[in-house]
Amino acid sequence: MRQWRVIFHPPMHGQANMAIDEAILHSVSTHSQPPTLRLYGWQPFCLSLGYGQDVADADESRLAAHGWDLVRRPTGGKAILHGDELTYSVALPIDDPLAQGDVVSSYRRLSEGLQHALRLLGVTPQSEAQAKGNQGLGAVCFEVPSHYELTVGGRKLIGSAQVRRKAGILQHGTLPLWGDIARICDVLRYPDEAARAAAKAHVRARATTLAEVLGAPPDPQTVADAFVAGFAQTFTLDLCEGALSDEESAHAEHLLAETYANAAWTYKR
Repeated sequence: MRQWRVIFHPPMHGQANMAIDEAILHSVSTHSQPPTLRLYGWQPFCLSLGYGQDVADADESRLAAHGWDLVRRPTGGKAILHGDELTYSVALPIDDPLAQGDVVSSYRRLSEGLQHALRLLGVTPQSEAQAKGNQGLGAVCFEVPSHYELTVGGRKLIGSAQVRRKAGILQHGTLPLWGDIARICDVLRYPDEAARAAAKAHVRARATTLAEVLGAPPDPQTVADAFVAGFAQTFTLDLCEGALSDEESAHAEHLLAETYANAAWTYKR
């Protein structure tokens, strides 16, 4: 039975979350730490942009009015509003069996653990293969399922993104627990309010929350425990609860200052 580390973190601001994920990726890639599953939240709400996404998609005056943060992820994809959710990240060395092949192959493998976690919560998900040509549609990640992301009744429930480095991969994703899935449109840029309203209707038709699927708000710790069990049972893992090493904490602080809290990174596109 292979050993992984699992880290539970309380909600924190978006720049710190992204710095920690990348610090873990580095330590796992160099084999100084075992493969790691991290489960965490966000406070305050934060709009995250994909690595290559145009920052002009975000309406910064509206973000400021809501008191919400802005961060650019190291992973690709479109914008996600993080708040009432559970976020997972998986960091693997490139020679791990689950990381083998291309992006889609590793997405497909890792989605098996996510699917099992949802089944433990009483949800029957479907896995959607990548839809060609979807990349240019809209600014919202949850509008379109791709790369074996998970849907229920045709509506996206878990959105994920991945970055592959020479020595390792990082995949992270979000499971909305409750709330209005279309709130993201309140802080994106649209030509007028009619376009904003149309975008909200489109997002609500294409995406959902766990509370909507289950018919009641879920307990966040129960959801986190299901993620741990889903990965452990699917991949025959021994997940041992741990924490960031001193080296990872220091690296995360460096990445926070130099990258994720740095306007040069946020506004690079």
